[in-house]
Order: sequence, then C-alpha cells, then structure tokens
Amino acid sequence: MKRPFLTGSLTLAVSTLVIAGAGITAHAAPAAPAAQPKVSEAQALQDATAQVSAHPQAVRAGAHDAFHAKGVQVDVDGTRHVHFDRTYQGLAVLGGDVIVHSAPGGSLDTATLSLQTPLSLSVTPSITDRQAVAAATRLFTGRQSKAAATLKVDALGDTAKLVWEVVVDGTGPDQAPSHLHVLVDARTGAIGSTWDTYSAFLPEGVKAKGGTGGTTANTLTSVAASGTGKGYMVGQVNLSTSGSGTSYTLTDANRGNGETRDAKNLTATNDSPPAGWGSAFTDTDNAWGSGALSDRATVAVDAHYGIQATWDFYKNVLGRNGIRGDGVGARSFVHYGTNYGNAGWDDDSFSMIYGDGDTGANPFTEVDVAGHEMTHGVTAATAGLVYTGDAGGLNEASSDIMGTMVEFNANIAADAPDYLIGEKININGNGTPLRWMDDPSKDGKSAKCWSSTVKNLNPHYSSGVGNHFFYLLAVGSGQSQWGNSPTCDGSSVAGLGNDAATKIWYRALSTYMTSNTDYPGARTATIKAAKDLYGAGSTQCSAVEKAWGAVSVAPTATTCGGATPTPTPTPTPTPGGNLLANPGFESGATSWTSSSGVVTNSANAAPHGGTYYAWLDGYGSAHTDTLSQSVTVPATATAPKLTFWNRISTAETGTTAYDTLKVQVVDGTTTTTLATYSNANATTGYVQRTLDLSAFKGKTVTVKFLGTEDSSLQTSFLIDDVAVTTS
Repeated sequence: MKRPFLTGSLTLAVSTLVIAGAGITAHAAPAAPAAQPKVSEAQALQDATAQVSAHPQAVRAGAHDAFHAKGVQVDVDGTRHVHFDRTYQGLAVLGGDVIVHSAPGGSLDTATLSLQTPLSLSVTPSITDRQAVAAATRLFTGRQSKAAATLKVDALGDTAKLVWEVVVDGTGPDQAPSHLHVLVDARTGAIGSTWDTYSAFLPEGVKAKGGTGGTTANTLTSVAASGTGKGYMVGQVNLSTSGSGTSYTLTDANRGNGETRDAKNLTATNDSPPAGWGSAFTDTDNAWGSGALSDRATVAVDAHYGIQATWDFYKNVLGRNGIRGDGVGARSFVHYGTNYGNAGWDDDSFSMIYGDGDTGANPFTEVDVAGHEMTHGVTAATAGLVYTGDAGGLNEASSDIMGTMVEFNANIAADAPDYLIGEKININGNGTPLRWMDDPSKDGKSAKCWSSTVKNLNPHYSSGVGNHFFYLLAVGSGQSQWGNSPTCDGSSVAGLGNDAATKIWYRALSTYMTSNTDYPGARTATIKAAKDLYGAGSTQCSAVEKAWGAVSVAPTATTCGGATPTPTPTPTPTPGGNLLANPGFESGATSWTSSSGVVTNSANAAPHGGTYYAWLDGYGSAHTDTLSQSVTVPATATAPKLTFWNRISTAETGTTAYDTLKVQVVDGTTTTTLATYSNANATTGYVQRTLDLSAFKGKTVTVKFLGTEDSSLQTSFLIDDVAVTTS
C-alpha cells in the first residue's frame, strides 16, 4: 500500500504518547455503520499513535518531530479523531498540530493539518530571549506585570521560522487583562504575528457610545424556584444556585460549579484573576437582583443566567459537557474595572469578565455576549484557532455563531432571538448592534465575501465571512424575518434551519479544524462534517457547498459527491500547442499508460493544478512505477521540448541517490534517458522541469517516466501538467 505523501523519517516514543503529524487529508473507505463497538479513548489514542508511527508521511513528519495528544474523540460508530500538538527538536510548533482520523477498526483514514512539508531548520537562535522580550514589550502599552520568551517554530506562514514567542502579561490601557503574544524572529529580531489570548467582545479602538437605545431595566415580578433573578438584560429568570436556609451563593452546582463573582470594580493587575479574586455574591432568600442597575446583583443575574444558557446549549444541543468538555464550570466576574466598556473571555484564568459600560451606557451582560465569549473557550479546547489571519476570523465567527445559537436556545422574552450581535448593549447609541450576520458589511468594516486579503483584517471584521456563510446555511439568501442577505456570486441559497447548520459548524470546529485553518480549509471541514452527519449525497451537504460559494470561497478537492466531470481531451492538438493528450491527468489515466494507482486524485498529496496528478513510488519498499504516452514530434518543429511540474518528497537523508526518477524517450528499441532526479533532489513544492526534444524531430516516440525505489525509506515523485511543445 502506498504511504501517504510526506517527507522525512520519524522517531516516536510511543510509551510517552509522542506521535508524528502534519499534512492534508488522506481519504480511505468510509467507516462501517452500525454494530462496530465503541472503543475507549485510551484505545483510540493508542491506535492513532501506532498508525502515525507506521505512516509518518500522512502527517508530514520528519525525523525530529514528536506529537503529544491534545484531545481524543470517539464517535458512536467507533470512528476516532485524535488531535495532536507537534514539537520539532523539542520545540513547540505553532501551526503544526494534526488531527488523525481512524476508522472504527483503528486503521488510518485521514489526517487533517495545514503544514505542507516536513520541517527542516536550525533551532539555534541568533538573538537572546532578553533581546526578544525587549522588542516585544515595546508593543505593550498598558501596565505590564511580567514577560517571558519561549523558543518555538512558527509554521503559521508559508515558510517555517525559528521564533521567540514572547508573552507579555498585564492590564491594557482599557483596563482589560492582557496576554499579548508576539512572535520575534530568532535570527533577525524582526517582529512577526501578534495576538492577545484575552478575547474582548469589542475590537480594539471601538468604544460604546452609550444611551439606552430602547433597552430599559426589567421590572418583572419574581416567581418561586430554586433561585430567581431579575436581570437588566434577561428579565426575570430561574437561577441554579447553591446554599440552603438563609445563605445562598451564585454557584451553579448543576453545571460544574460555575460561579458568578463581584470584581468590586478592580482590574486584573496580575497576569489573570486568581482563584479567590473578587467577592462572592451572597443572599438570604435566593431571590437576586431588582432589574435596576443600582442593585449590584442585577447584572450578576444576567451573567449567571448566561452561564446556564451557554452550558445548556452545549450540553443539550451538541452533547458537550462544559466549555472544556470536562464538566468544569467557568467563572464570571461582573463590575470589572471602572466603567469598563467591554466584555471578554480570559482563557488563562478560565473566566468571563463583564464591564458595566461607560457612563450612561449599558452593561455588557447580554445572553449572546455570554455565549460568544465562552465559545472562545470551546474553540481553545478544540481547534485552537490562533487569533490571527483567517484562523482568527474563524475563531471570532465561531463565537458569533454559537453565541447567537445560545440566544436562540434560551429563547427568553427579554432578549428575543435574532442574528444580531450585541444588539441590547446599544454599542452605537442608536439601537443598532455591533454586527449583522445577514449582511456583515452593514457595519462598514466587516467582510461579507472572502478573498486572499481578508486575512489582513482584524478578526472581528474577517469574521464576517464565516458569519455570512452560517446565516446563508441556516436561513438562506434574500429577504426573511431576520434580515436581507445578499450573495457574493448572485446565487440563491436555501437555508437548512439552525439545528442542522449549528451541528455542522460544531462538528467542523471540534473534529476537522486545526490551529491554522483558513477559510478554504473551513469549507473542507464543514463539507466533511455534513457528510458525517447527513451523508455525502444529502441536501445538507449540498447546501454547505452552495453557501460557501455564495461568500466567494471556491471549491476545494473535498466535495459532497465525486470529482467534477471534465471534458475529454481532444486527441489532435492545435498547431503549436501541447502535443500530449490529457496533459494534466484531469480525465484520469485516459491517453496514458501507467502502473496501477499512479494517476490519482488522492488527498494524501496535492496536484500542481486541478484535481488529478501522477504519483510514482512512495511505498518505502522496493518498487517500480511507470508513466508514458506516445507522441509525434513534427519535423518542422523549431525547438521541441518536454516540460512538466515535479515535486519530490523523501524520507531518505544525505546526498546518495537511493530512489530515482528517470525521464526517458523510447524510440523503437532505443531508450534515451534525458534526465535523472532522486531523493537527493527533494523539493519543497512543485518545480518546472524543461528538457530538449530536438533529437526526436520527425519521429513518433514514447515519453516515459520511470520511478524506482529501493528497499527502505520512501521517496515520492509527483508529476503534473506535462507538455510537449514545438517552439
């Protein structure tokens, strides 16, 4: 069996759960339905470890890579998904994580990741950690509490770099806790990507303008329950609290002891709120708040209800047991800072923080804000989407999407469900929301259509593409009770409803997205999720494809059905054009003679263009593959030549040619070798080769590629877009 495409060898310490990972997705047979027994997470991890050890190519693992389990998921039918973080020569690799997907029996099915080639770089820095810290701290404008630098590999971009990741902790100028991450090139000292792991609701520089905007204090009467509350945003609600007799606290014993505390208008002057930070809310009759902001417990009711609503949505709709999936409830702090006009999730302290808003403005304790912010914690515990580039936009979109679905699931009269983000806070002072999901461009900053430049936007604005996609998937395009949603391609999209759209997005986030997933990768992830949940030929899967097309995310290799039909190549080329038929293999093996499996659309590797390509060798054992086509070179040709795109990936080391690819011309009984490439000529991507065919003018010959692999350590020779031209 041909090994999944990869370069480099791999050394794994299975006893310490160290695995190899990197690459794209390799599809095998679909998981068998029904009676497969559900295996334990420990067994799933053990099997995934063994599969990656046996097939390091599938995860783009080199000799110095190791992998450490981040999360294990076992589906009802026994299909397994194991998420690993990667290290290279002992250094953590940003963007190097991988999800290994295994069939119910434990055999490797696919591997999801963004790293395209094995890592090969020196890990010796040219600048010190102190120099890196000095450079990074100049970017921090608040009150700094500490800073530390850790040497890592940055694989978030196209070329892997050795970097110092500097984390500067403290309090920002807006009073918010801050954990600023700065990547400093360990060779040059240049500043790279930056992001903060404190996820604020409002983008930096945006300030709530204040004014009631139609949102008034709720003054509904209470009803008897285990606990009752009158919130400013949520109105009268039932609360799950702890205590008995005349002593109660806002601690939810039914939801992992999630707690709401009073920050006492203090700020997190340390790196994050410590365990005992703030004060507990206590009450003698278990009836909380008055609906008026003069009562400090009023916004605590909002926040505590937000904990309940978010927990119940994830538990009852998606089957997730808490933010991290471990049954532990998060803490919420209200009355944070002085007139702090924002809210946020601090993953470092596993806490929600709510400000009261500027003078005259509304507090930030709205239900969709609670769901939004706590979803940042869910994302951190699953895909781990880094908060920069397309991945940052997907991170923020996930929070908008799930925060909105928390609001729909709660379905309370005081905050009727809609597809508006933060509308009750009245951020703009005129009753409008922070963001619109039906048409994100309404705010004047958010992108509603994807392009390669969207990654340069602040994640709060690049999230618009994901929000628009979800709205189209759930509601559809055009006019509805929820808004008026355009499409970027002029198409019409029929919505699936919230239930299917939500389950598809969550499945994609938790099972198929990694830290560096971009929007095209999100299209692939959601299609896979729809296939898992509803089937490849389902209406739901087709709707996912249509909704992505409607926000300008073009088709990828992963589709709901088979490959898109392509025209049969014309056997007689136009004068002066390519003399070969089916030169890019898009009609499969048509017009070519090849060894079994050479012409392929396997997702274990990638074509230079289109969907199909030729893959010679890559078995890691003695093997020979051939690929050939006959062609007549006109006697009138002025400068006939053979060109093709070639990529070479290998697990061999050194400069000795163990595995070879020969490019030959067969003229009757005579074979001429035009060029020989080997494992010693490994490439980082496709390169174009050009060879002279002048010696064969006026002859009908066979152009032949001959790949030969020795007894150990694979080398893969990829070929695509072959041409024989006459001038």
